Amino acid sequence: MEFRIEVPSKKEEREIDDELMIHNLKCVPPAQEEPFVKICRCAKAPDGSLAGGVLACSVLWNILYVEAVWVREDCRGRRLATRLLDEVEAEAKALGCRIAQLDTYDFQARELYEKRGYRVFGTLENAPEGHSHYYLFKELL
Repeated sequence: MEFRIEVPSKKEEREIDDELMIHNLKCVPPAQEEPFVKICRCAKAPDGSLAGGVLACSVLWNILYVEAVWVREDCRGRRLATRLLDEVEAEAKALGCRIAQLDTYDFQARELYEKRGYRVFGTLENAPEGHSHYYLFKELL
């Protein structure tokens, strides 16, 4: 049998995603009713502008995955990231999450996460070149 390797269509991308999900759920049944539950928060400045935010979701087996944490440069140093993460983690715990994971680079906020109880479980060196990419987790007690 001869196989061709090519770029998938959008429909084929969805099929690949769906088939992987079917396989995963056969191996380990989901621990939550919805496979992905968004848990996002943002902070607004007094003028109503966006000062920062956290994008996260509870994934399949009650794992909080923190996708993005950002605070506007002129609003940093005011514990906004900590307050936002506190709210997201509290909601995740209420939904049954027992563990959180995220990733960050050496030029981002690794120290913030470590102060909050996250621990590095993996590192990619030179990703991007000259920098490190860290993978962290935290038990949500």
